Amino acid sequence: MGLRQRFQTWFQSRIPLRDSTTLTQRNVYILPTAPGFMLGATLLVLLVASINYQLNLGYVLTFLLTGSAVVGMHVCHGTLRGITMNLIAPDAQFAGANVTIGINVLSKRRSVRHGIGLAVLGTDHWSWTDVPAQGSAKVQIAFQPQRRGLHRVPPLTAETRFPLGTFRVWTVWRPAAQVLVYPAPELHPPPLPPGEPRAGGVATTHQQSTGEFDGVRAYRRGDPLKLVVWKKVAKADELVSRDAQQVQRFELWLDLAQADKARTAGAGSAPQEHALSRLCAWVLLAERQGLQYGLRLPGQEILPGSGEAHKKNCLQALAMA
Repeated sequence: MGLRQRFQTWFQSRIPLRDSTTLTQRNVYILPTAPGFMLGATLLVLLVASINYQLNLGYVLTFLLTGSAVVGMHVCHGTLRGITMNLIAPDAQFAGANVTIGINVLSKRRSVRHGIGLAVLGTDHWSWTDVPAQGSAKVQIAFQPQRRGLHRVPPLTAETRFPLGTFRVWTVWRPAAQVLVYPAPELHPPPLPPGEPRAGGVATTHQQSTGEFDGVRAYRRGDPLKLVVWKKVAKADELVSRDAQQVQRFELWLDLAQADKARTAGAGSAPQEHALSRLCAWVLLAERQGLQYGLRLPGQEILPGSGEAHKKNCLQALAMA
């Protein structure tokens, strides 16, 4: 680890974790930008030339530009100082997809604050906004987690260079919020596994040679669209619906061991991660088809059900497995 990286790690560790922060003199920093250093060098040259040649107009120009730079520094620092930033908790997302972070920027000042940018610390993807007088503005930024699990929102930074661009005023913010990342669903998963006969039920199965959980009948007028088996419609060009009575005699269980056995040879990811990715795709597929499904993981079992809450519970279990 380099010296700069060690310093950044030490510096960030001193910043408290909080989902709301108000910027004051203690957590706002200022330094000249590259144009600011060039302006300073130019002012120095003008001052030396004015002294050597006794140019009264040179003195006027030098001090006028210096005064403008000092006023710009004060305005730049005041643009960021005093605002309050509140984090909007991000929604869960799949691995490899962008997680959107919402931030409310509030100002109590009676004048507009111009040119405030926010970004994930260490990136160049900025979102810029103007905060109205005694109002608020909402800013959205994103980051992309690559692994499933529970992740803390990365450190954020806010900055401004208004009005002259000669000074950069910035702050570093460490939110306390966490975001849940589901496994990335497999792009082309195999068919759903066959249903298991319910306890005490009639063990008559309609398992196809493909092993897909089946149970269909001819389409009847008034059948809900979610019961239509669109895959079979595409293959046979005939409308068929899922037979709810037959499905009631079976339970669809999505098992980690099943997904691992069905894993294709030579998969690029680790066996368990690939199996979790397949289970994630199966959960989404079963939900789209309106099926009752359960989930079995080592040390955890979610009873069959359906609906948005059930899907969320299953995805959360996969993320934390």
